Amino acid sequence: MKKIYIILTHTGTALSKVIKNYTKDEFSHVSIALDDELKQMYSFGRLNPYHPFWGGFVHEYINKGTFKRFYKTKAKVYYLNVTEEKYRIIENTIKKIEREKEKYKFNVIGLFAAGFHKKIGKEKSFYCAEFVKYVIEKSGIDLEIPEVVKPEDFKYIEDLHEIYTGLLRKYEKPKRKYKITFLEKASSF
Repeated sequence: MKKIYIILTHTGTALSKVIKNYTKDEFSHVSIALDDELKQMYSFGRLNPYHPFWGGFVHEYINKGTFKRFYKTKAKVYYLNVTEEKYRIIENTIKKIEREKEKYKFNVIGLFAAGFHKKIGKEKSFYCAEFVKYVIEKSGIDLEIPEVVKPEDFKYIEDLHEIYTGLLRKYEKPKRKYKITFLEKASSF
């Protein structure tokens, strides 16, 4: 089994505050990561930390770009166990979009339409929650979340495990718990 990570965030930007006030949800953005250090974290969002409506596919970093600029970003990090095959499909789907990112657009209209429970969009156009949903469902995982998706809908995925709540910049990869066998102890003497 492999793990994928779902990261819910709220930066406190004007746009995120509008989304939060409208949805009444704690978080206004969602990303997907392929590693527990969140170095392979992706979404659809700001291409420039200073321009909210110039968006597209983004490789996000905890301490660079938008999250560096908005260093008080609040976050919840979850993981979901997936098979090796589904992980590979998710990874390949993300990499394909990354290679062709100039063909993809940020779905600004769809983002605002979601506030009215309407789905508006066209092929190769996503806002953050549409992107994460698309990537996961492309692997054959049925998320059982609404068609018109919001970031917080991901909290309700079956078998999702929360591993962190706090400021995104203070996130550290989970510590592994190792079992030391009697033979390993004996060989270290």
